[in-house]
Amino acid sequence: MYETILLAIDDGVALLTLNRPDKLNSFNATMHAELRQALQQVAAPDSGARCLVLSGAGRAFCSGQDLADRRSKDGEPPPDLGLSLDQRYNPLIRAIKGLPMPVVAAVNGVAAGAGANLALACDIVVAARSASFIQSFCRVGLIPDSGGTWTLPRLVGMARATGLAMLGDKVTAEQAASWGMIWQCVDDRALPEVVAQLARRLADMPTAGLALTKRALNASAANSLDDQLDLERDLQRHAGRSEDYREGVAAFLDKRPPVFKGK
Repeated sequence: MYETILLAIDDGVALLTLNRPDKLNSFNATMHAELRQALQQVAAPDSGARCLVLSGAGRAFCSGQDLADRRSKDGEPPPDLGLSLDQRYNPLIRAIKGLPMPVVAAVNGVAAGAGANLALACDIVVAARSASFIQSFCRVGLIPDSGGTWTLPRLVGMARATGLAMLGDKVTAEQAASWGMIWQCVDDRALPEVVAQLARRLADMPTAGLALTKRALNASAANSLDDQLDLERDLQRHAGRSEDYREGVAAFLDKRPPVFKGK
C-alpha cells in the first residue's frame, strides 16, 4: 500500500498514478520514496509488467515540487537543492529512462516544472487537449531540472527551449504535439481509452527489442555516427539471439500472429 501513489499491474500493463490530487500531484519526500520503490517493483523480472503507464489523479498530471515541503523557517539555512536533485529527481529520471520496457505518459492535466520534465522523460507522451506543459522554474529563480535542459532542446530546438525555460510560458497540448514535444494530443474523454489501447499494443509487442531500441535512442544524442553504428551492431546482435526474434520470424513464415514473451 502506498500513501502518495497508486500502482496496479494487470495483464502485462503497469499503471502508476501520482495520487496527491489536492496538491496537484506535486512531489514531496514521501512520493519520491514511493516512486523509487514502485519503479523497482515494476522492473523486477517477476512483476509481469511489459509496459508502464504514468498518469496523475484528479485534474493535474504533476505540478512539480511541493514548495511547502521545502520551506525554511526563519534562521534556518536554505535547502541544498543540488542534494535534492542528487538524491531524488535525478535517480527518478534515470530510472524512467533505464526501465527495460516502454513507458507511456498519460498527461491528463497541467504538467509543470519537474512534473513537465518527468512526462517528457517518458518514451511516448499522450496528452489530453486540456493539458499543458510549463517550465515554471524561472518563476522562482531556478533552472529547469529533471533533465529539462537536456530534453527540451532535443525535442523542440534551442530557440523554443530557451524561450520556454526563460519565460515560463504555458504550452498547450495541441501546441506541444505540433512542435514535436509529445506524441499525440487527444480529446479529454478519449485519453483513458487511447492510452489503454496504446499500452496494450506495446505490451503485446517484443518488449525486449523495444527496450534495446530505447537504449539506442537514448544514447544517440551523445554518440558520433560511428559510435552509434557500433552500438546498433552490438544491440542487434543481442536482439537477434532473443526468443522474440525467433518467434517473429516463425510467425511471419507461418502466416500467423506472433505471440511475444518479452524474452
